[in-house]
Amino acid sequence: MTEQDLEKQLAEINRKLDLVTNQLALQQRRQREAQELKEDLGRIATDVFQTAVVELDEVAHHFDASDLWYLGKKLLRNVRNLARTLDQLESANDFFQDAKPIAREAFFDLLYTLDELDRKGYFAFFSELLKVLDRVVTSFTVDDVRLLGENIVTILTTVRNLTQPDMLEAINNAVSVYKNLTISVEQEISYRRLLKEFRTPEMRRGLAFGIQFLKNLAANENKSADGTELTEADTEELAHAN
Repeated sequence: MTEQDLEKQLAEINRKLDLVTNQLALQQRRQREAQELKEDLGRIATDVFQTAVVELDEVAHHFDASDLWYLGKKLLRNVRNLARTLDQLESANDFFQDAKPIAREAFFDLLYTLDELDRKGYFAFFSELLKVLDRVVTSFTVDDVRLLGENIVTILTTVRNLTQPDMLEAINNAVSVYKNLTISVEQEISYRRLLKEFRTPEMRRGLAFGIQFLKNLAANENKSADGTELTEADTEELAHAN
């Protein structure tokens, strides 16, 4: 064996020794880390155990080992119920996942509708309407509202009578006549001229209408004073008489 072969064998032996040394160092480091982890876990377990002892000591008089057994048996008896509950939760979750796009679309539609209402002035209108309502509330007392409730039937009846087609037509005619009416009265008018005016057909019809209107008004007041309400037939009779 030559000297060169001996050097190769020594180099191979040194390489293997280095490998063994590295493996031993790695093993020692792992053992040291495991030991440190064990010590850390031991300290944590000790702290957890001591904390658990303190916490459980506070509920010791509320808890017994039999309660734990009872809870275990209760869970075992209701495994199927728990499984059904979990299935229902999964179904509800699937429903929520499916409903998300629909809810998002409905939310955007609602925003679009609210924006359109705002552009049309609905919110401003209702804001002013609330101000009007506030003025009404602050201007009237509770007694006024109670009196309004007691007389609401009479008010609605009056409104209904005023909104009849013939009544609306009569009011419209009266307003039109008043708008187009031009009256000029001279400073001095003789009785002779007044008597002459009484002979005109327009004056006679006007006097007849006024007399008939006053008669019907007096009849209506007499019936109200007697405590009897006007029936629909009486109302029609008065309307035809007018």
